Order: sequence, then structure tokens, then C-alpha cells
Amino acid sequence: MSRRVALALLCLPLVPAVSPCGEPTRLTTDGSFKQHLAWSPDGKTLLFTRIHKGKMALWTVPAGGGEMTRLLPDHSEPHFDGHFSTDGKRIVYVYDQVQGTDGQLRIHTCAADGSDDQPLVPHKAFEESPRFSPDGKKVLWVSTRDGNPDLYTVGTDGKGVTRLTNDPALDLHPAWHPDGTRIAFASGRSGKQKIHVMNADGGSVTRLTDGASLDAWPAWRPDGKRIAFVSNRTGNYDIWLMTAEGKELANLTNHSAQDTAPCWHPSGKTLAFVSTRNGGSDVYVIEVK
Repeated sequence: MSRRVALALLCLPLVPAVSPCGEPTRLTTDGSFKQHLAWSPDGKTLLFTRIHKGKMALWTVPAGGGEMTRLLPDHSEPHFDGHFSTDGKRIVYVYDQVQGTDGQLRIHTCAADGSDDQPLVPHKAFEESPRFSPDGKKVLWVSTRDGNPDLYTVGTDGKGVTRLTNDPALDLHPAWHPDGTRIAFASGRSGKQKIHVMNADGGSVTRLTDGASLDAWPAWRPDGKRIAFVSNRTGNYDIWLMTAEGKELANLTNHSAQDTAPCWHPSGKTLAFVSTRNGGSDVYVIEVK
């Protein structure tokens, strides 16, 4: 069981309209590996990847902390990186069908309670990072089916695969803009991995971050005005914020530990992330103004 950590009373400003309020609240305390955070649309549940007793699986925890629950307890093979549909009724995730020492990654969907589990994208290569579109009609994901990681979409009926990017670099970690018109992603097409944004059809690619650091895992604030992302630009991994145009960069977590996997609460007022600041790997939530 986890306990809420009391929030400090004073808010320390970072940049105008973006400031953390007090210390992060710790939601889990077991210290086991965690990644790939996703809030349910009603903000009551946090879905994440966890390694427990040697098994990588999808787990949930209440928004206020509490007992963690496995979503798909009958799955014996690795499964991870879940994402809710906008209506909260479905979850899309990566299923790793192990064959010998190799894994065959494919994309599955299931109901929010773990029932009605079925494949969406059969294994063809490495199929990863699935994300429902805001209108619920498509799934965006990363595949190496054409030689290196690029971004693709497919209808929720499994039909109409469309390739969005075609670059020799690695295109990773896609995130839909809340209105579905744009996609943020990480790409090494300019050297180091940087945050880029493009139209939903793959056109008009623009780089938002620069420098010698590694920038990854963009997450749009629900109002579409800010992007949280992971960067090691100060020597270790922290959660950073910037405007949708790549301006006003600010270090949100600013801690010597490794802070990763940013995920906005549907209200846009808090942000969840994974941190090693207490020795293990746990989920924290911080208020953001």
C-alpha cells in the first residue's frame, strides 16, 4: 500500500504559467520497475507497465494511491505500454509472444477491465508504442516492418495500415495532439533524438528541440498548449516542459534521480512520472500550474 505525501503550501515559479506546486506525491512504494504511464479518461485510474516477480505486465493503481492490480492476470507472456481510448472503454497495448529466446511483438486491444482481449496488429516486425487517436477511429504505433522504426496508423478494425514517416533515422514515442490534428514524436533525424511535431497525415515535420542532449517521450498537455518530455540536457533524466512551439523550456522535476515517463492527468493540472528518487522505481504525481 502507498501513502500520499503532503503537498507543500507554496508554489515555486519556473516560467510564467508553468510551475510545480510543492513536492511530488508518491503513489507507489514497492520500487519495482515501472514505465509507460497512462491515465484513464476519468482520471480515477493510472495504467502502467510493471515488472513483478520476473513478469512484465500491465497494472493499475487508483489515482490517490493504494493497491496495485494486474489488468490481464491470465497472460503469462510479457505485455506492456497500455493506452486508453478517449471514451475509456478500450485499452491498446503491446503483447510479446515469446518464441525461444526471441519475442514477436504485436498490438492487442482489450476492454478497460481486461476482458475481450484480441489482436489488432499481427506480428510483422517490432510493433510498439500504440496510441488511440482522440476520435477513437485509429491507432498510431511504431513499426520496423519497412526496415527501421517509423510511425504508422491503422483503423481500430485492423484495416487501412498507413505509413506516416519514411526516414532512415529512428522515429519513436508518438503522441497525438488532443485535437488529433498533429503528432509529436522523438526522432534522430537531426543526430541526437529530439522532439519533433508533424501533421496527422505525416506532413510538415518540424523539430522543436535542439542541442546535444537526448530528448524523448513527448506528452501533450490536455489543452494542447504545452508538451512535457524527458531530457538529459542537465546530466541526468528529468521531466521538462515547453510550449507547443518549442519555447520556454523549463525543468519540472530538477532532481538528481532519473525521472521519466511523463503523463498528464486529464485535468491538465497534474503530471505523473516515474522516478528513482527513493531508490527503486516508483510513480509520482506533481501539480503543475
